[in-house]
Amino acid sequence: MDELKRVLLEAAKAGGAIIKEYFQGSFKVDNKTSINDLVTDVDKHSEKVIIDTIKNTYPEHSIISEEVGELIQDSDYNWIIDPIDGTVNFAHGIPICCVSIGLKYKEDLLLGAVYNPIMNELFFAEKGKGATLNGEKITVSEKSEFKKACLVTGFPYKWPKTYEHPIKVFERFIMEGLPVRRLGSAAIDLCWVACGRFDGFWEYNLNPWDVAAGYLIVQEAGGIITNFDGEPYDVDDKETLATNGVIHNDMLKLIRSNI
Repeated sequence: MDELKRVLLEAAKAGGAIIKEYFQGSFKVDNKTSINDLVTDVDKHSEKVIIDTIKNTYPEHSIISEEVGELIQDSDYNWIIDPIDGTVNFAHGIPICCVSIGLKYKEDLLLGAVYNPIMNELFFAEKGKGATLNGEKITVSEKSEFKKACLVTGFPYKWPKTYEHPIKVFERFIMEGLPVRRLGSAAIDLCWVACGRFDGFWEYNLNPWDVAAGYLIVQEAGGIITNFDGEPYDVDDKETLATNGVIHNDMLKLIRSNI
């Protein structure tokens, strides 16, 4: 496990160094599925450095990464990578962006790292051993009064008609008088729940690379993460609710109040 941890942190820091080097600099920006679903050449550069770092030690491991897709091999180990979570923020010079890397062994998430090099914040978790920020132990908040909770969410670029529109759900939280923020990086949202800055986070239509590392970090910091039915979470789920645990049922009730 020590060698896996070393490679994970080395890869996260290598990708973060690329982000920091080009932040507020010159780079090429393209569109993916929509006009505001962006990818930059820095995403691709960061991704290559991360994958090369992993493959140098573990060439036989599988990889799922946002830009290159699936590099599947006959291995029980699977690295789940977002080379820049918060690309729109990065492209606009907003310092809320990060590298996110999770490592699964079979169906278990073993390790997770989320690194924001602009703010110099490295979140890390190892299954069963807690979560840290820059090496210091972190825990979720103890906020128990839902009316005083501070929440964070995000919105997808395209919304499938099979779900209730996220603005309607967002409105229910606002009508309760709750402060809700939108940072533009699900990985950072999850980490900020894990360290107690936020008390809860919900979002629809996230991908495994958005949540794999943050999911483990929330759990290891003492939080709860489920889908919107309150069932145990899986990184392939399209509904994500992460909280300090105390306000989890309150958030579920609001999210599901129209069902």
